[in-house]
Amino acid sequence: MPFSKSRLQRPRRSFWLNAFILAAGLLILPLTANAGLFSGKFEAEVQTEQVAIKLHNDTLAGGYQLIDTNGVKALLDNKEDVLIIDAMPYKDSYKKEHIPTAIQFEFPIASMPEWKVTGTDGKTQENFAALLGADKNKTLVFYCGFVKCGRSHNAAAWAIKMGYNNVYRYPGGIYAWKGAGFDTESK
Repeated sequence: MPFSKSRLQRPRRSFWLNAFILAAGLLILPLTANAGLFSGKFEAEVQTEQVAIKLHNDTLAGGYQLIDTNGVKALLDNKEDVLIIDAMPYKDSYKKEHIPTAIQFEFPIASMPEWKVTGTDGKTQENFAALLGADKNKTLVFYCGFVKCGRSHNAAAWAIKMGYNNVYRYPGGIYAWKGAGFDTESK
């Protein structure tokens, strides 16, 4: 039998058959991808839920308000009379970078229902009051590293305990600030 090129060629599929195969693949791919590539999305949602509920409960217990990244930026841009307090350690965090105009006063990550100088780098409640000032209606914004960090909760809760009225916790902290592309300062 002589060699025939036409015998080796595949039969041509119609345009509509090719379109059908492509469409079917595009419909099936996301379903298979969800089954394999994104199998952790449900577990991640449980973690997100836990963080959200903890933040909500901390906010209720602390009696303060929450503010987001754009809210903090607006306060600074509008040159509002606000005191921004970084609740992270001086040497390991604040000195390296902080939100512009922020001052530092360390608080512990773990809950601090009673004042403990071991959690505030040796500083007293009187030191904290002196830093915040006499004006109990001044806007105070406390932040730390990220949402799960409890330092800003402790700082804001103590400001409320001490009679300050306009207290905000910025839960996203320095991570959210940097994530938004905003400038930081260092000492």
